[in-house]
Amino acid sequence: MSAADEQPPGLGLPGPVMGDDSIMSKKAHGTSEVPVQTLLRWKCDPKLADKICNFNRRFAEHSGYWGTTEFAPEGATTFYDSNSQKPLFHAPMGRTLKQFLHESREHGWPSFRDEEVCWEHVRVLEDGECVSVDGTHLGHNLPDGHGNRYCINLVSVAAEPKQ
Repeated sequence: MSAADEQPPGLGLPGPVMGDDSIMSKKAHGTSEVPVQTLLRWKCDPKLADKICNFNRRFAEHSGYWGTTEFAPEGATTFYDSNSQKPLFHAPMGRTLKQFLHESREHGWPSFRDEEVCWEHVRVLEDGECVSVDGTHLGHNLPDGHGNRYCINLVSVAAEPKQ
């Protein structure tokens, strides 16, 4: 098992863990202290990632963007903050890879459930915005008939794990 496939701490906790808007206050680089990595996994565009992660509170990569990348997980995968490299999501958990990919295709963005969120590093703001504790805009919580569904920009969670 590679480091990118290991389960991060904080999984399985009840969610969402709420945060306040101060997480997204102005910092050295937009809402984060640092820009995104220059080499992102799955050949995600670092320029788009920097715009979405650090200089944006409402918008997203276009629906289906992840389908234009090399994103093709073959099993459980850990997704890392494109700024801080902290683990944010680990999927699939409690469902099959086929179900995870189907739901993500259906909604246009990688879609995670509560048990797949690393609550140690992720917060949901009052308006549903999903962010990292370090100020990275991730996406939004859009609950459906199955519970909380976190629609997340792939560019926001495409960092390589810390070595």
